[in-house]
Amino acid sequence: MSTRQLPGSGSVVLGRDEDAGICVPDSSVSRRHAVLHLGPPLRIEDLGSSNGTRVRSRHCSAATERLIDVGKGTSARGAAVELSPGDVIYLGAARVVLRQKGGERDAGKDVIVKDDAMRAVYELAERVANGPINILLLGETGAGKEVLAESIHRASPRASRPLLRLSCVALSESLLESELFGHERGAFTGAVRAKPGLLETAEGGTVFLDEIGELPPSIQAKLLRVIEERKVMRVGGLTPIKIDVRFVSATHRDLEAEVSRGAFRQDLYFRLNGVTLSIPPLRERPGEVAALAQLFAERTAKELFPGEASAASVPISPAALAGLQRHSWPGNIRELRNVIERAVILANGAPIGPEHLLLSPLADPTRPSHAMPLPARPPQAPTSAPSNARAAVATNARSVPDGAKSAPDGADPGPTRLRDAMEAHERERIVQALEQCMGNQTRAAALLGISRRTLVERIRVYGLPRPRKA
Repeated sequence: MSTRQLPGSGSVVLGRDEDAGICVPDSSVSRRHAVLHLGPPLRIEDLGSSNGTRVRSRHCSAATERLIDVGKGTSARGAAVELSPGDVIYLGAARVVLRQKGGERDAGKDVIVKDDAMRAVYELAERVANGPINILLLGETGAGKEVLAESIHRASPRASRPLLRLSCVALSESLLESELFGHERGAFTGAVRAKPGLLETAEGGTVFLDEIGELPPSIQAKLLRVIEERKVMRVGGLTPIKIDVRFVSATHRDLEAEVSRGAFRQDLYFRLNGVTLSIPPLRERPGEVAALAQLFAERTAKELFPGEASAASVPISPAALAGLQRHSWPGNIRELRNVIERAVILANGAPIGPEHLLLSPLADPTRPSHAMPLPARPPQAPTSAPSNARAAVATNARSVPDGAKSAPDGADPGPTRLRDAMEAHERERIVQALEQCMGNQTRAAALLGISRRTLVERIRVYGLPRPRKA
């Protein structure tokens, strides 16, 4: 394995030719295989290669990863795919990993640890990170298990190698085996070429298995063999492939109870449970709520209103902070993030007040407290999906208390920008959740923190195609 530093701008050709900007000496790589456009944004384009170019990318905030086929041959020319640090590029059978210098360490600045119990958890995590032992993270949904897993990876000797995040609940059983272990050419209909599995792409790094308690029994047995032998067998393969990875698993379930009732293998539980770290729910660490809220507010403002001075600092009023402290947060940090993202949109540049949080103790008990109210049904059927979405957001904005639309004296409240931002932001979150959950609406609704009925209505309002049942 070799490491090359990319220039700050321009383009770099990847290929087998010695004159290529980055030479990849592999027989499956064409002489001039692909070109990296350094941008910004960073993009890759296939140059008519014989074996194609693919990208394994973590899509936005999704917890799983997806494979993007850039293409091959002359038909792929001009079709560029945007890249991010941590993406894996496949040139034929060769693998190129993009890394941002110092980027992994910088991610630690977003970790908020103020509670004594959380300090104890992170101190223990830092001690065990240096060893090869597998780690099991326990905690309620949205409590911060993935953030802790990232901190363990950064503190380990494997920090410079990949961190693979895989949600066991987001992939169906039929896809999970092929995604985890890969497959050989001709292993099944549609397998026109060999594909490395996710575990192979994490070579030398850490594999984070989120929601390990949802793993199907048939995959549990195969994963146990991988952990014991440190080898993977591709679907349709004959020779095992050695791997060097460290497993960090997480679940909101009581795995000991799952073992007792026969839903989870006891031997796999013992293999994963080298060290157990239990993360307390957010309601038990109220001292972190204000700092987390401020972090999410500033991050959301930068995403929604880039380049504006108001995005650098988003004040939260004392009354709003008091309301956040009183809330029980059944959805933990994930719920807090959703509430703050919505509040930033509703405040529209003004300080966030209680009226922007929409935390009502009288909320519908069948719907989480952070779910947005359903937009009123228009009196007449809309003529197109986009106008329907705009009308729904406008109706929802009118139902917000007057204080939610206040702005500083002399400032333009910008209702059009507010409606557009709300529409684009919420629509994109729904699309991302559906992609991550492979179209499963029940799981996508749980990920978004809303009821399934609410999600179905939002899909209708925004004119999104309804996912088909497998």
